[in-house]
Amino acid sequence: MKQHTIICGALALSLAPAVSGADEPFDVANIFFELNNTDGDLGIHALVDGDPWKRLKLEDANERKILDIRLKGRLRRQGLTELFFESAEPPFESDDPEEVTLSPEEFFARFPEGDYEVSGVTLEGDELESIATVTHLMPAPPVISVADGDSGPDPVAEDCDENPGPSVGDPITVHWEHVVLSHPDIGRTNEPIVVKNYELVVEQESALPPVKFSVILPPTATSVELPTGLLAPGNAKVEVLVREDSDNQTATESCFLVE
Repeated sequence: MKQHTIICGALALSLAPAVSGADEPFDVANIFFELNNTDGDLGIHALVDGDPWKRLKLEDANERKILDIRLKGRLRRQGLTELFFESAEPPFESDDPEEVTLSPEEFFARFPEGDYEVSGVTLEGDELESIATVTHLMPAPPVISVADGDSGPDPVAEDCDENPGPSVGDPITVHWEHVVLSHPDIGRTNEPIVVKNYELVVEQESALPPVKFSVILPPTATSVELPTGLLAPGNAKVEVLVREDSDNQTATESCFLVE
């Protein structure tokens, strides 16, 4: 059966033709995993979009229902066309014995690989149904460095609480190493991957007004020169996110100093 991948931003699902018996597939039925490699946490995200519906269900690869939404009252008469959710992201480990933690192994056991069924009922009573294939293939974390016109790339800090990172001035360029394998420790490890795109986010909360620069880049990109004058002197945050062909994504967060 030929499948078509739907890109919708971060559990990764490929949208296949509607299963037998369904009247129509959803326009979008996208679920993917997001790993924050710096903070050490995983989350499941989903985006479902299509004709107005009054009921929505999601079953995992073992045909266990994990989501069931029934609209009530006036909202049931109105219907919904789009739903996005983002799960909680407990840390893998914590120094606080009272904080809830969830290891990668426990997370993936909750959301096994395989075909997930997304189904719904329209306002007219017709069925909506799509199949999405979930994978535990998580990209390896991007390795980030920064440079300016006077120096070569310097690695960013591993822990911004202990180290503010390298000091650079305009023109500032953010570099990262091209990701070619899956994560070395999490999910399906050290497998070749196909990168769909990269995303760069640079923030400076201390600036007035605060700055947030974000751009999505092609899979061949490994650097971005920031606009001159974008950042004021002081601390800046940087994040590089790599999105794999399945839509699973891994982010590295760090910081640097602006001269």
